[in-house]
Amino acid sequence: MTLDPRTPVLVGGGQISDRAGGREPVDLIADAAARAADEAGSARLLELVGSVRIVGLLSWRYRDPGALVAARIGAQPAHTGYTGSGGSTPQALVNAAAEDIAAGRAEVVLIGGAESWRTRTKLRAQGIRPDWTVQDDTVAPAPMLVPEVPMRSETEKRAGLDRPAYIYPLFEQALRIGAERTIEDHRAAIGELWSGFSKVAAANPYAWTQREYTAAEIVTPSADNRWIASPYTKLMNSNNMVEQGAALLLCSVEVATRLGIARENWVFPQSGTEAHDTYDIAARGALDRSPAIRIAGARALDLAGIGLDDLTHIDVYSCFPSAVQVAARELGLAVDDPGRPLTVTGGLTFAGGPWNNYSTHAIAALATRLRESPGSYGLVTANGGYLTKHAFGVYRTEPPAVGFRREDVQPVVDREPTVGAEPGYAGRATIESWTAVHDRDGRPERGFLAARTPSGRTLAVTDDPEASARLATEDVAGERVTIAVDGSFRFSTD
Repeated sequence: MTLDPRTPVLVGGGQISDRAGGREPVDLIADAAARAADEAGSARLLELVGSVRIVGLLSWRYRDPGALVAARIGAQPAHTGYTGSGGSTPQALVNAAAEDIAAGRAEVVLIGGAESWRTRTKLRAQGIRPDWTVQDDTVAPAPMLVPEVPMRSETEKRAGLDRPAYIYPLFEQALRIGAERTIEDHRAAIGELWSGFSKVAAANPYAWTQREYTAAEIVTPSADNRWIASPYTKLMNSNNMVEQGAALLLCSVEVATRLGIARENWVFPQSGTEAHDTYDIAARGALDRSPAIRIAGARALDLAGIGLDDLTHIDVYSCFPSAVQVAARELGLAVDDPGRPLTVTGGLTFAGGPWNNYSTHAIAALATRLRESPGSYGLVTANGGYLTKHAFGVYRTEPPAVGFRREDVQPVVDREPTVGAEPGYAGRATIESWTAVHDRDGRPERGFLAARTPSGRTLAVTDDPEASARLATEDVAGERVTIAVDGSFRFSTD
């Protein structure tokens, strides 16, 4: 097979878990880029980087972080770019970079991200601002390559649902109800799922937590594993208290050949897709489903010319157990296949959840797996927001037969049924899903629910200790509540 010299190829991936801490994000990215070049076997790659594309950072704000990374690696790129927040952005950046290389718009692209969140949080608690790089107003902001994922609908704002740790448990409860499991049986099942992820992390040299946990350890609250929002303990939440960086180097086959990069280091992006579900979670057709994952995932496989059985290595975005279960269900994957785990890293709880940048680590880890099993296929799924915005990538050490193919399948997703979101609803409603948020001592202090109204769905909240305790311990599916204009609710007594 004669390769088009513009064929995009991933030649190196670098990862860092900086346990010493204290370093700023752009330094971690630059070091990860150097490791990516080492993996490729060509230091000259860094000099030839023509585009630096940085995943949105939370632990420090830069006007153009790509320019700082470029200066640190000795590159003079013609283009830098940045993204808004969203865990789907690393895979979306790879999709765009592969497309640009194939079209001749780029030759060598660096994609990277990092977080120094543990250091930043520790210093903030002491009232200290780190002495990290500040770019003044003379530096133009980098172009926005991927916009922010909207995460504040009117329905969510009224109820005070403002973070993933409160919303993903609503999806989990819906999954439990759909599976017709008891509360205890379902917690045992997701404990087993997460125990399997920890087993992968235990063997991952870049994982933040390199330890295998039993299902019982994961689901049992303790001093080190407190309740967050039922049914999730701390060990079922993404771990963002990390110091991690990762970088990917993509180039054309022509550049890889010219630099003498060994053919066994080449990993070819085969296909990429993107789509999003409704931004307002109250408008989702079902809380335990994702049309965007189903449609975009199937299309990524179609564009690569393969089926599910052709996949050997998979990394499903794993911020919370519900995200994995919904994605597996939509893609048709088993969650309990020991021969084909749903992660190559160990997931965001154990390998580490550096905010938007987890999937950069996943792609680098997947590329290593593929080099170790030439000819096999791998899939990465990336998710941003509240199971909202999705990007998919299929990879292999052999080139795609018809070249890299990318598609935004949003027009198809937009034809899927939705529910009317009712941000101002007041009156009687029926509980569809719920969670109870716990204080640091393990007491339920607030409850959230998704409720069906006569004509749609709304979200509601309670600060009543008794009602919150019921949501923490009882199966209240189908019970009636009365919702006030301010979004608060009480259990109906008639």
